Amino acid sequence: MTTTREPTAGTAAPPDPAGTVATAGTAGTVATAGTAAPADSAGTVATADSVGTGGTAADGRPGLLEVDGLTVRFQLRDAVVQAVTDLHLTVHPGELLAVVGESGCGKSVLAHALLGLLPGNAAVTGHARLRPPTGAQTDLVGASERHLARAVRGRAVGLVPQSPATALTPVRTGRRLLEETLRAHGHTRREAPAAAERVAADVGLDPADLDRYPHELSGGMAQRLATALALAPDPPLLLADEPTTGLDRPLVDHTLDLLRRRCDAGGAVLLITHDLAAARRVADTVAVMYASRIVERRPTAELFAAPAHPYTAGLLDALPERAFRPVPGHPPMLTDLPPGCAFAPRCGRATDVCRTPPAPSAGPPGRVACHHPLTLGAPA
Repeated sequence: MTTTREPTAGTAAPPDPAGTVATAGTAGTVATAGTAAPADSAGTVATADSVGTGGTAADGRPGLLEVDGLTVRFQLRDAVVQAVTDLHLTVHPGELLAVVGESGCGKSVLAHALLGLLPGNAAVTGHARLRPPTGAQTDLVGASERHLARAVRGRAVGLVPQSPATALTPVRTGRRLLEETLRAHGHTRREAPAAAERVAADVGLDPADLDRYPHELSGGMAQRLATALALAPDPPLLLADEPTTGLDRPLVDHTLDLLRRRCDAGGAVLLITHDLAAARRVADTVAVMYASRIVERRPTAELFAAPAHPYTAGLLDALPERAFRPVPGHPPMLTDLPPGCAFAPRCGRATDVCRTPPAPSAGPPGRVACHHPLTLGAPA
């Protein structure tokens, strides 16, 4: 089915041609609202996005979030932005899944699509099944705005926005924002003040910081307040969109460790980041996104030890502790993607076969979208 959502008050602005979407704000809350498989004998490893996407964990548990064929298109006056294409992901309770990639590849659009926070020119297809510990299963793609607002945002799924300055209500102090959020999710008026200070302390905010208005906060303080607002209702799934933006190194580590502890306690986190060091520090699994598609999804240790997709290898080679060599060329515009493999114009392994995309098919963890993958199981 195709879902075209009308913009609501405070909803994201239309994306630029690179496919990015400005983060939305609501009144008083922050949008709360395995082992790699080797290539076959032909050297082709299947699937653009069905990279280890099985709906159940090894112990038989169903996924808390199962994204199946999610596709997002933005209709502009003279072009179509291919923001997300045939994306498959599963996030299980206790798992921290990091989605990494260069700016403009569609990472933030993914998060906003899951919560129905896209502008009116967005067409969304596919499925995103949410199975909260309590309550009925919901397909987030087909859900009504009323259901998303009342039962999903903040309650079942929390969002740490990429741009907290645009997501915090400017006429309320941080304390009032937190207390209102806590009262809306079950705390009494008497309990809320102490609970607000506890949540603030968890993200590194002093009590005095809560008495400031958003415009009086530094970028890092606003980011921490946005994180506190997303964590306050204790949702089973947290979408963290660049949650360490504007933070210094100790606070980056503090925030990442906070997300890791949520997963260790049984929650789940979908971390969207361009910070590979952050992903390596806390993620169980890393999905690499390029030009609207996931091209590789692997257990974190395996991916960093032996990347299989040439793009993944290029990202890792750009790290200062490695070759410190940037990926050659530039990402394509999402309004003008090349035929076949979108990475082929930048790839030293590309051949004529790369003019056709790898055939999508389901596969075990470790499958990659590449006709000429690097050897799985050995360093690149």
